[in-house]
Amino acid sequence: MGTQTDVRVIRSADRGHWWNEWLDSRQSFPATGNFDLAANAHGLLMVHNEDTIQAGEGFDTHQHRDMEIITWVLEGTVVHQDSAGNSGLIYPGLAQRMSAGTGIRHSEKNASNHLQGERVRVVQMWISPDTTGTAPSYEEREVDAGPFVTIASGMAAHRNSSAIRIGNKHAALHVARLDPGQSITIPDAPFGHVFVANGSALFEGYGQVSQGDTVRLTSTGGHRITAAERSEILLWEMHAST
Repeated sequence: MGTQTDVRVIRSADRGHWWNEWLDSRQSFPATGNFDLAANAHGLLMVHNEDTIQAGEGFDTHQHRDMEIITWVLEGTVVHQDSAGNSGLIYPGLAQRMSAGTGIRHSEKNASNHLQGERVRVVQMWISPDTTGTAPSYEEREVDAGPFVTIASGMAAHRNSSAIRIGNKHAALHVARLDPGQSITIPDAPFGHVFVANGSALFEGYGQVSQGDTVRLTSTGGHRITAAERSEILLWEMHAST
Protein backbone atom coordinates (compact mmCIF):
# COMPACT_ATOMS: atom_id res chain seq x y z
CA MET A 1 0.00 0.00 0.00
CA GLY A 2 1.40 3.44 -0.94
CA THR A 3 1.86 6.36 1.40
CA GLN A 4 -1.29 8.41 1.90
CA THR A 5 -1.39 11.87 0.38
CA ASP A 6 -1.36 14.55 3.06
CA VAL A 7 -0.93 18.33 3.37
CA ARG A 8 -0.51 19.73 6.87
CA VAL A 9 -0.32 23.48 7.55
CA ILE A 10 1.49 24.34 10.80
CA ARG A 11 1.17 27.93 11.97
CA SER A 12 4.15 29.79 13.36
CA ALA A 13 2.63 29.88 16.85
CA ASP A 14 2.24 26.09 16.78
CA ARG A 15 5.85 25.32 15.87
CA GLY A 16 8.25 24.26 18.58
CA HIS A 17 9.58 27.22 20.58
CA TRP A 18 12.76 27.41 22.65
CA TRP A 19 14.36 30.59 23.95
CA ASN A 20 16.81 32.08 26.45
CA GLU A 21 18.29 35.57 27.03
CA TRP A 22 19.85 35.82 23.55
CA LEU A 23 18.23 33.15 21.36
CA ASP A 24 14.65 32.77 20.13
CA SER A 25 14.29 29.51 18.19
CA ARG A 26 11.20 28.41 16.23
CA GLN A 27 11.53 24.76 15.29
CA SER A 28 9.68 22.66 12.72
CA PHE A 29 10.91 19.55 14.57
CA PRO A 30 12.05 19.23 18.20
CA ALA A 31 15.77 20.01 18.07
CA THR A 32 16.96 21.50 21.37
CA GLY A 33 17.99 18.64 23.65
CA ASN A 34 16.69 16.01 21.23
CA PHE A 35 19.12 13.14 20.64
CA ASP A 36 16.87 11.13 18.29
CA LEU A 37 16.28 13.59 15.47
CA ALA A 38 15.35 10.85 12.98
CA ALA A 39 12.31 9.89 15.07
CA ASN A 40 10.66 13.23 14.31
CA ALA A 41 11.99 13.80 10.79
CA HIS A 42 9.83 14.56 7.78
CA GLY A 43 11.36 12.82 4.81
CA LEU A 44 15.08 13.51 5.11
CA LEU A 45 14.67 16.77 7.02
CA MET A 46 15.59 16.41 10.70
CA VAL A 47 16.10 20.03 11.78
CA HIS A 48 14.52 23.22 10.44
CA ASN A 49 15.12 26.02 12.93
CA GLU A 50 14.43 29.72 12.49
CA ASP A 51 16.80 31.29 15.03
CA THR A 52 16.84 34.94 16.06
CA ILE A 53 20.19 35.73 17.73
CA GLN A 54 20.75 38.94 19.63
CA ALA A 55 23.74 41.21 18.96
CA GLY A 56 27.06 40.03 20.37
CA GLU A 57 25.76 36.49 20.99
CA GLY A 58 25.80 33.11 19.32
CA PHE A 59 26.67 29.43 19.50
CA ASP A 60 30.07 28.62 20.97
CA THR A 61 32.20 25.85 19.47
CA HIS A 62 30.34 22.54 19.34
CA GLN A 63 30.59 19.30 17.37
CA HIS A 64 28.55 17.58 14.65
CA ARG A 65 28.93 14.22 12.92
CA ASP A 66 27.38 12.61 9.82
CA MET A 67 24.99 15.43 8.99
CA GLU A 68 24.46 17.79 6.05
CA ILE A 69 23.90 21.28 7.53
CA ILE A 70 22.60 24.10 5.35
CA THR A 71 22.50 27.67 6.65
CA TRP A 72 20.41 30.46 5.07
CA VAL A 73 20.50 33.93 6.63
CA LEU A 74 17.40 36.14 6.43
CA GLU A 75 18.62 39.19 8.38
CA GLY A 76 22.03 40.30 9.65
CA THR A 77 25.36 38.50 9.33
CA VAL A 78 26.68 35.27 10.88
CA VAL A 79 30.37 34.70 11.68
CA HIS A 80 31.37 31.09 10.99
CA GLN A 81 34.53 29.29 12.15
CA ASP A 82 35.26 25.56 12.10
CA SER A 83 37.94 23.02 12.92
CA ALA A 84 38.65 22.37 9.21
CA GLY A 85 39.96 25.92 8.86
CA ASN A 86 36.92 27.49 7.22
CA SER A 87 35.88 30.93 8.43
CA GLY A 88 33.94 33.88 7.11
CA LEU A 89 30.72 35.85 7.06
CA ILE A 90 27.36 34.40 6.00
CA TYR A 91 24.75 36.97 4.96
CA PRO A 92 21.44 37.07 3.05
CA GLY A 93 21.84 35.57 -0.41
CA LEU A 94 24.94 33.50 0.48
CA ALA A 95 24.16 29.81 1.05
CA GLN A 96 26.40 27.69 3.27
CA ARG A 97 26.73 23.91 3.38
CA MET A 98 28.78 22.07 5.99
CA SER A 99 29.07 18.28 5.71
CA ALA A 100 30.05 17.09 9.18
CA GLY A 101 31.21 13.62 8.10
CA THR A 102 33.52 11.97 10.61
CA GLY A 103 33.28 15.04 12.84
CA ILE A 104 33.69 18.79 12.73
CA ARG A 105 33.64 21.50 15.39
CA HIS A 106 32.30 24.95 14.62
CA SER A 107 30.91 28.15 16.07
CA GLU A 108 28.26 30.53 14.72
CA LYS A 109 27.80 34.02 16.10
CA ASN A 110 26.09 37.30 15.34
CA ALA A 111 28.67 39.52 13.63
CA SER A 112 27.06 42.61 15.19
CA ASN A 113 28.36 43.57 18.62
CA HIS A 114 26.25 44.80 21.54
CA LEU A 115 26.82 48.45 20.61
CA GLN A 116 25.79 47.97 16.98
CA GLY A 117 22.71 46.11 18.18
CA GLU A 118 21.74 44.29 14.96
CA ARG A 119 19.97 40.97 15.40
CA VAL A 120 20.48 37.93 13.17
CA ARG A 121 17.60 35.85 11.81
CA VAL A 122 18.85 32.62 10.29
CA VAL A 123 17.37 29.31 9.13
CA GLN A 124 19.44 26.21 9.80
CA MET A 125 18.44 22.91 8.20
CA TRP A 126 19.87 19.41 8.70
CA ILE A 127 19.40 16.36 6.50
CA SER A 128 20.92 12.90 6.71
CA PRO A 129 23.71 12.07 4.24
CA ASP A 130 23.67 9.14 1.81
CA THR A 131 26.99 7.91 3.20
CA THR A 132 28.30 8.19 6.75
CA GLY A 133 31.94 8.39 7.79
CA THR A 134 33.10 10.64 4.96
CA ALA A 135 35.63 13.44 5.32
CA PRO A 136 34.15 16.76 6.51
CA SER A 137 33.67 19.36 3.76
CA TYR A 138 32.40 22.89 3.32
CA GLU A 139 30.92 25.04 0.54
CA GLU A 140 29.34 28.46 0.23
CA ARG A 141 27.93 30.22 -2.81
CA GLU A 142 26.01 33.32 -3.78
CA VAL A 143 22.49 32.38 -4.88
CA ASP A 144 21.24 33.90 -8.11
CA ALA A 145 18.26 36.23 -8.02
CA GLY A 146 15.05 34.90 -9.51
CA PRO A 147 11.51 33.84 -8.63
CA PHE A 148 12.51 30.16 -8.14
CA VAL A 149 16.13 29.12 -7.59
CA THR A 150 17.69 25.90 -6.28
CA ILE A 151 19.89 26.72 -3.28
CA ALA A 152 21.32 23.27 -2.53
CA SER A 153 20.89 19.85 -4.09
CA GLY A 154 22.35 16.39 -4.41
CA MET A 155 19.87 15.41 -7.12
CA ALA A 156 21.15 14.51 -10.59
CA ALA A 157 18.68 16.96 -12.13
CA HIS A 158 20.57 19.88 -10.59
CA ARG A 159 24.11 18.63 -11.19
CA ASN A 160 24.88 21.37 -13.71
CA SER A 161 23.14 24.15 -11.79
CA SER A 162 24.79 26.75 -9.55
CA ALA A 163 23.36 25.09 -6.42
CA ILE A 164 25.73 24.07 -3.64
CA ARG A 165 26.15 20.29 -3.50
CA ILE A 166 24.79 18.26 -0.60
CA GLY A 167 25.63 14.66 0.18
CA ASN A 168 22.17 13.24 -0.43
CA LYS A 169 21.03 12.46 -3.99
CA HIS A 170 17.36 12.47 -3.00
CA ALA A 171 16.97 16.07 -1.76
CA ALA A 172 16.95 19.65 -2.98
CA LEU A 173 16.32 23.01 -1.31
CA HIS A 174 14.74 25.81 -3.35
CA VAL A 175 13.98 29.46 -2.64
CA ALA A 176 11.13 31.47 -4.16
CA ARG A 177 11.40 35.26 -4.03
CA LEU A 178 8.03 36.47 -5.21
CA ASP A 179 6.49 39.84 -5.95
CA PRO A 180 2.76 40.28 -5.25
CA GLY A 181 0.75 38.10 -7.63
CA GLN A 182 3.69 35.90 -8.68
CA SER A 183 3.27 32.14 -8.26
CA ILE A 184 5.30 28.95 -8.08
CA THR A 185 4.22 25.31 -8.29
CA ILE A 186 5.39 22.82 -5.68
CA PRO A 187 7.25 19.87 -7.25
CA ASP A 188 5.71 16.42 -6.94
CA ALA A 189 7.67 14.43 -4.36
CA PRO A 190 7.15 11.85 -1.63
CA PHE A 191 7.99 14.54 0.95
CA GLY A 192 7.95 18.32 0.86
CA HIS A 193 8.45 21.07 3.43
CA VAL A 194 7.45 24.69 2.80
CA PHE A 195 8.53 27.57 5.06
CA VAL A 196 7.35 31.17 4.68
CA ALA A 197 10.52 33.09 5.56
CA ASN A 198 9.07 36.54 4.84
CA GLY A 199 5.75 37.94 3.65
CA SER A 200 2.55 36.01 3.04
CA ALA A 201 1.01 33.97 0.24
CA LEU A 202 -2.05 32.00 -0.82
CA PHE A 203 -1.44 28.25 -0.69
CA GLU A 204 -3.79 26.67 -3.22
CA GLY A 205 -6.58 24.76 -1.49
CA TYR A 206 -5.46 25.71 2.03
CA GLY A 207 -5.70 29.49 2.31
CA GLN A 208 -3.19 32.08 3.43
CA VAL A 209 0.19 31.25 4.91
CA SER A 210 2.26 33.95 6.60
CA GLN A 211 5.78 34.52 7.92
CA GLY A 212 6.83 31.62 10.13
CA ASP A 213 4.16 29.20 8.88
CA THR A 214 5.19 25.82 7.49
CA VAL A 215 3.49 23.22 5.32
CA ARG A 216 4.39 19.51 5.34
CA LEU A 217 3.47 17.58 2.20
CA THR A 218 3.45 13.80 1.81
CA SER A 219 3.10 12.05 -1.56
CA THR A 220 1.80 15.14 -3.30
CA GLY A 221 2.70 18.32 -5.16
CA GLY A 222 1.39 20.53 -7.92
CA HIS A 223 -0.09 23.08 -5.50
CA ARG A 224 0.40 26.72 -6.44
CA ILE A 225 1.68 29.33 -4.03
CA THR A 226 0.82 32.90 -4.97
CA ALA A 227 2.40 35.83 -3.14
CA ALA A 228 0.03 38.27 -1.45
CA GLU A 229 2.95 40.66 -0.84
CA ARG A 230 6.67 40.54 -1.49
CA SER A 231 7.61 37.15 -0.04
CA GLU A 232 10.43 34.66 0.39
CA ILE A 233 9.61 30.97 0.63
CA LEU A 234 11.96 28.03 1.29
CA LEU A 235 10.95 24.66 -0.16
CA TRP A 236 12.48 21.23 0.45
CA GLU A 237 11.86 18.59 -2.21
CA MET A 238 12.66 15.09 -0.92
CA HIS A 239 12.44 11.73 -2.68
CA ALA A 240 13.38 9.51 0.27
CA SER A 241 13.14 9.41 4.05
CA THR A 242 15.53 8.73 6.93
